Amino acid sequence: MQQILISRCLLGEPVRFDGQAKLLDSPLLMRWQAEQRLVPICPELAGGLPCPRPAAEVEQGRGDRVLEQQGRVLCQDGADVTQAFIAGAQAALEQCQRHQIQLALLKARSPSCGSRSSYDGTFSNQLVDDGIGVTAALLRRHGIKVFDETELEQLALALSD
Repeated sequence: MQQILISRCLLGEPVRFDGQAKLLDSPLLMRWQAEQRLVPICPELAGGLPCPRPAAEVEQGRGDRVLEQQGRVLCQDGADVTQAFIAGAQAALEQCQRHQIQLALLKARSPSCGSRSSYDGTFSNQLVDDGIGVTAALLRRHGIKVFDETELEQLALALSD
């Protein structure tokens, strides 16, 4: 049975930077959970960051550049949390490799998990349309298909392939 890596906050766990959850209430998600397909992770916690923690953004919204050591992940006060984000991304990849996971459902717009857009790193609430979080970028580099909570139907189709 094919498993899905999923952001823990989408399962209602209060692991986001602000100590909150972003429960995704969906019949599909409930079915996958009942089928024991879901492998939860919070890359930021896995990378050693606390909860709650200061908000962070990826410079230019490009987590792929962070992986190439051409960008950083910074908190609004300037604290550099790049290494924790990279460590969390590597932990997510290790989970995928351990469980032979080829699909991931990650939180949209997150500096770790965002797969379609990401905040631009200026803390001005500006999104980069083709931005990507650090974890999403690393998983894609390894051939894992990454979806966000707005793409459940597409994920369901990929799961049935």
